[in-house]
Parts: sequence; structure tokens; C-alpha cells
Amino acid sequence: MAQAEQDLLEDKIQRLRVRDSRFSRHAYYFVLDALDYTMARLGKEQQKGQDRHIGGRELLAGLREYAADQFGPMAALVFERWGVRDSADFGEIVWNLVDAELLSRRESDSKLDFADGTDFREAFAVKHRESLERIAAR
Repeated sequence: MAQAEQDLLEDKIQRLRVRDSRFSRHAYYFVLDALDYTMARLGKEQQKGQDRHIGGRELLAGLREYAADQFGPMAALVFERWGVRDSADFGEIVWNLVDAELLSRRESDSKLDFADGTDFREAFAVKHRESLERIAAR
């Protein structure tokens, strides 16, 4: 990303945080990175238009995978430090990014797509235990 684009992105995120200061700027960047990660995992990065669309449930799954890859067992703590307490908070972040014209949405998209009740502490603890068991089984 060129410096001018990075500056514009930072400016938009700072402006939306003035309107809604619940979440760290890092949470917004993480969602954008996790979206890229999810698109790549689903093979949609080469698609055009609506074929590139990632729904809320797909993005939530990608967010969990990306966070586990990036932060391991500390992912839930990182989310808490960013002000993200549950999956619905990611819906709020996504809608803020839509309002800032950094993301787009379909008419059928809803914040409710993000309200799956995920307990991040438990989800990441389970994923960490599974990783440890795979390592121990070698």
C-alpha cells in the first residue's frame, strides 16, 4: 500500500474512532487484514464484483483463524485489549468500516450475522489445546 493510501486509511479510521471510540484502531486494521486472509483462504481474492463478497459468518470464521495464527493462545486477551468482547463487536467494527466507506456490504448483510455467541477465551483455548495435542502426538 502506498504511503498516501496508508495515510488516507489512517485518517478514515481515526475519524470513525471519534464517532465510536469503543474499539482500538488496531481492531480495525485487524479486521481489514483478516478480510484479506479470509478472501485468500476462500479463493476469492481473484474474483470481481459481488463474487468477492465475504458474508459475516465467513468473516467471523476467518477472524478466529487469523487471530489464532497471529496471536495463538493470547488472541482473546488481545481482543479484550482492543475493546472486542464478543463476536457482535466485530459486526460493529465492520459496520463502522462500511460507514467510513472502507468496506461495502450487500443488502442481505446484517449485524446479526456476527452475533454467533462465540466465547473467544474458550475458542482460542480449545484451538491452543488442539495444537499442543498435535505437537505432543508427533
